[in-house]
Amino acid sequence: MASQLIDEYRRTSHEISQAIAPGWERRRAKFEAAVAPVREWMVRELAPRPGGTVLELAAGAGDTGFEAAEALGDDGRLISTDFSAAMLDVGRRRGAELGIRNAEFRVMDAEHLELDSGSVDGVLCRFGYMLMADPAAALAETRRVLRPGGRLALAVWDAPQRNPFFTAVVAALANGGFLPPPREDVPNPFSMANPAHTQTLLQAAGFGAVKVDQARVEFRFRDIDDYVSFMADTAGPLAVVLRKLSEQDRRTVAATLEDAFGTFATDGGYTVPGAALVAAAS
Repeated sequence: MASQLIDEYRRTSHEISQAIAPGWERRRAKFEAAVAPVREWMVRELAPRPGGTVLELAAGAGDTGFEAAEALGDDGRLISTDFSAAMLDVGRRRGAELGIRNAEFRVMDAEHLELDSGSVDGVLCRFGYMLMADPAAALAETRRVLRPGGRLALAVWDAPQRNPFFTAVVAALANGGFLPPPREDVPNPFSMANPAHTQTLLQAAGFGAVKVDQARVEFRFRDIDDYVSFMADTAGPLAVVLRKLSEQDRRTVAATLEDAFGTFATDGGYTVPGAALVAAAS
């Protein structure tokens, strides 16, 4: 991306993250239930040890890092970070709710980590790198702060066709004329969905022994309104669009989604599949 576009993207991303933090706090439990296989894979592959130091990037509500913090014990340390102070506050409240005592919370940009080189044993980043303006720089910074033998575990969204929970609302908004055509030079949830591309980025940043896998997830919704409300609370730029829809336009989008979700209907509402690309490297 051109420098001016990068700056604008970073500024907009930060503003949106600040704005949707309350929605993420409301929807945290539903999201975590859906993506539990991702969280479990990442922590298992990271294999945090008692007394170690783990850094979480783009931590949001922080649940992935908090699960690792349990393994670190009282002598270990979790550094939970996000570039959004509002999101970090969500994580801080969640940590207090869980009784996490070995965590510190710091506003930090993953592309410019304010940490000494070789100062952490492990890094977690769930659904973060793919949306960063310069994921290559962020991965290089990650490698820099890891000690020799340190490990990274990450997750990004898999290909669009494997994630109808996300693409359905994109299609419904686009069909209604509520979304402009997507720009190829702007990061999006599927920017790192290609396993070969993700592996190349990791290797270019200095990582070896790269392991790439897939983790399947399921989102459950009572009805279409539950789904639309969930996305309006959490879906980044799409959330902003959904919140601005008139009641009539929202009904139009809901009708399109009802048709799209027909194959996902269950007795209790809708069960919508998704998949993440998960990777670990050292």
